[in-house]
Amino acid sequence: MKLIAIDLDGTLLSPKMEITEENLGAIREAQNQGNMVMICSGRAPEDIQQILKKYDLSIPLAGSNGSVVQAQGRVLQSVSMNREDIIKTAEKLDEDQFPYRIYTNYGIYIPEDWSERVELAMKQEQIKVEGLSDEIYQKITEQPQKSSLINFFEHYSELFNRRDLTIQKFFVLTLNSSSKTALSGYLEGISTIGITSSSPLNIEVMDQHGNKGSALKRVAEHYNIPLDDTVAIGDNFNDIPMLEVAGLSVAMGNAEPQVKEVCDVVTHSNNENGVAYAINNYVLTTIQAK
Repeated sequence: MKLIAIDLDGTLLSPKMEITEENLGAIREAQNQGNMVMICSGRAPEDIQQILKKYDLSIPLAGSNGSVVQAQGRVLQSVSMNREDIIKTAEKLDEDQFPYRIYTNYGIYIPEDWSERVELAMKQEQIKVEGLSDEIYQKITEQPQKSSLINFFEHYSELFNRRDLTIQKFFVLTLNSSSKTALSGYLEGISTIGITSSSPLNIEVMDQHGNKGSALKRVAEHYNIPLDDTVAIGDNFNDIPMLEVAGLSVAMGNAEPQVKEVCDVVTHSNNENGVAYAINNYVLTTIQAK
């Protein structure tokens, strides 16, 4: 049995934000042959669950970059940021007026002045991202809509009034390179947090123990699967922790160059069913050969 950990955005999801029939078929075949498949994503667990439900996939998941791990209907791991780190992070984000989202055990919370923060950031020199369409850019920066998953707050201190609420991650929209560099420098000075990125336009902040590597280890332990028998597939910097601990690390064809450097092999892009190619060539064929 192998455990296959797969990222979502830029990996399993196509540029149209869909799981293709080819990728879905490869996952089901891997399951049919006795393997375990899990999703490791920066998305909120509730968001991941909606995607899995859409494609009728019942598999373990790690959300908020591995801060929350769920399998078989229960939480295997939940890593929350401590109050001091939350305050240090939120105060800096408010001081510099960054647009940001707070991922919690009760969904995502967003400052009410999100649009004003985005507008302010867009007045500065923008980060240029090769291949980023105007449609995707607009989707990234547009005002989120209130839903069962998304709520708004006036000041982050409101969240502290809820004793049952825990904070898993800050997602920070960084549209200006100098501001992003300055923020990264500040956050790196907080020794008990971990910072990463899932695109050139964001910084993600978690507890230092909340990452995809720890999530992969936890699920492997739960199912008694040796790390040598794990496979990780990803494309961006937040995937590196799981790629580094997996027995076989697979970079997408569209992965960041630094991600490809740490991986054992490179598959096709997410526009070319790279997950299916990786599973078919590095998991299923290996099993069939035994």
